[in-house]
Amino acid sequence: MDFADPGKNLKQFGLREGMTVADLGAGTGAYTFAAAALVGTSGRVHAVEVQKDLLTRVQKEIDERGLGNIDVHWGDVESKGGTKLRDDSVDAIILSNILFQVEDGDGLIEEMKRILRPGGRVLVIDWDDSYDNLGPAPEAIITEHEARTFFEQRGFVFEERIQAGAHHYGFSIALV
Repeated sequence: MDFADPGKNLKQFGLREGMTVADLGAGTGAYTFAAAALVGTSGRVHAVEVQKDLLTRVQKEIDERGLGNIDVHWGDVESKGGTKLRDDSVDAIILSNILFQVEDGDGLIEEMKRILRPGGRVLVIDWDDSYDNLGPAPEAIITEHEARTFFEQRGFVFEERIQAGAHHYGFSIALV
């Protein structure tokens, strides 16, 4: 089994040309760039990250590649309005490897619900174990069951599991 492959994971999720996507906790942009390729020039990807140095790195790569369909946003994904995105403005959200870092889960949910369009979907990818000093400490891991329960108790509906690669789980949920 391959290590988590953003392009493969996003294809399973069903991103397509013309969609607007928010990569919350974008980090170095692995999912941002893979999403940008799938949504094409008629789509848009919003990379939201709280660490300014990571956003600077993503912006530099955007400039080097000449990509026009990615916007970077310095923002807090755990507070209402923190992403700086408009209400009902995205078709899909990517949450990759951030659950173990989230301090205010309800704040994250509130912001996700605010920016998702009706019928919007979320791809959740996270660590299912620690591996060779990669990923979170074992005690910080949020299991797939815990993650699904968390989202389902807050108004999201489970859609399907995806094969997220070694040391990861993945699933899609929808806002009802």
